Amino acid sequence: MLNFEHYNPTRIVFGKDQLPRLPELLNEHGATRILLVYGGGSIFRTGLHEKIVAQLSRFHVSEFGGVEPNPEYTTLMRAREQAREENIDFILAVGGGSVIDGVKFISGAIHYNGDPWEVLERKEGCTFTSAVPFGTILTLPATGSEANSGAVVNRSEIEAKRTMGGPHFFPKFSLCDPTQVSTLPQRQIANGITDAFVHVLEQYLTYPTGNYLQERQAEAILSTLIEIGPGVIGNPSDYELAANLMWCATHALNGTLRCGVPTDWTTHMIGHELTAFYGIDHARTLAIIGPRLYENSLDEKKEKLAQYGRRVWQLSGKDDEVAKQAIQKTEGFYHQLGIKTTVSEYTQETKGLAQRIRGVFEERNWVEMGERNQFSPNRIEAIVEAAI
Repeated sequence: MLNFEHYNPTRIVFGKDQLPRLPELLNEHGATRILLVYGGGSIFRTGLHEKIVAQLSRFHVSEFGGVEPNPEYTTLMRAREQAREENIDFILAVGGGSVIDGVKFISGAIHYNGDPWEVLERKEGCTFTSAVPFGTILTLPATGSEANSGAVVNRSEIEAKRTMGGPHFFPKFSLCDPTQVSTLPQRQIANGITDAFVHVLEQYLTYPTGNYLQERQAEAILSTLIEIGPGVIGNPSDYELAANLMWCATHALNGTLRCGVPTDWTTHMIGHELTAFYGIDHARTLAIIGPRLYENSLDEKKEKLAQYGRRVWQLSGKDDEVAKQAIQKTEGFYHQLGIKTTVSEYTQETKGLAQRIRGVFEERNWVEMGERNQFSPNRIEAIVEAAI
């Protein structure tokens, strides 16, 4: 087991009929002037907006809507200006990972006097030193953003997607109501299942480190998602299934699984470029890249792939055989959820794509990716080429 430091201060309030606790939670953090941030019109259609506003009647509330899937930097900067004008002291994110990620950026950008994009570009000496506190009301289980400090921001005009995070960006609280799953379209539920599944794989499919607890936790989440995934899509009103999905997605990326283990986020970093170039749903880019990456790194990941195949998919045989079958089973699971797993099924504009993504990695000096630093730009190009 590797050395690690674990910190997660987010308070999770899980279950149905918890919204009346919102004023209590806000008062605990001294909130008086609130920026209510959300995405499109779904919270109006489901009646959630009306219920939230009723709970906020004793607070000064300013609203900002229209945060996109894969939140746009220019949109978030408008929210930042509104928050400054309104002298906001607390932000409430209502939505899934995109809205929550956007709020994390807004919370740090409000009091940052430089160009916040510099922080996303990770320029030296350029960091958020404080952030406006925020909470979340989760409507879509997927990214685990309700229980971690990471975020991803998109900037379409320069075809860039960047990550951020740090101790300032944990939500103070997150209200997680599984009944919200019943309001979601099948596509979003499938994306959420896939997103959570891949988050676990990226912290699990590396190499053994003797961390038995984390491995069993990862396998439990994967097995649960396989068991419940098709059922949630078929019957999102089933509270038991929805609750298990929501809790799996939170656990997939709340920081626990990465304790004491190596991780490999190369699938994510390649996937971000597919979203930046084509606007493909984030979860679907992961399903496109993941199987091809595992095939490319079969030698490096064979031991864990075989363990995954035996424990999660109940496969038997020699390591080589089980590892390959595990990759096939994984891709088959995505297909079962209705997720397509090649780039060309989303766009025909694929000429030069592999070389283009290789160039992005070289430009950012991402030349030794993966848990063993095994993914050179050459191998990144090969993975993308195989995924087209």
